[in-house]
Amino acid sequence: MELREFFSEDAIKLDLEGTSKDDVLKELIGLLKLDEKSDAMLFKMLKRRENLGSTGIGRNIAIPHCRSLVVNKLRVAFGRKPNGLDFKAIDEKPVKFFFLIVAPPLEVSNQYLPVLGKIAQFSKEPDVPERLLALDTPAEFMALLEEKDV
Repeated sequence: MELREFFSEDAIKLDLEGTSKDDVLKELIGLLKLDEKSDAMLFKMLKRRENLGSTGIGRNIAIPHCRSLVVNKLRVAFGRKPNGLDFKAIDEKPVKFFFLIVAPPLEVSNQYLPVLGKIAQFSKEPDVPERLLALDTPAEFMALLEEKDV
């Protein structure tokens, strides 16, 4: 299983406009191109997950994630906010990079946790934050995943 199989260039936004945690979550959900009702349901689920504890894992990275019936297969999106945003991350630093993961409650392939783990592993690589900051296009994001072999 490779991370890049789950990403598509149209679900990558390198200039998130949101100025609050809620705005950014809604913007990330928008990248999945679901209907309005699904967007609202997903937002509610992600908020519930964030209320348990921030998905900001440190190093300017957050991985908001949840399971929901609004998707029938695992979906991911990536967003970047170059100036950062207070996301209540564990290291208390602003978050610049957001990896959204949404999976159905029951998935035969059971990829949810492995994908979450791979993103966390990718995020820990020493040069990843600065490389993510330097991206100019979604294609460069895909190339970085390819280069890092994730």
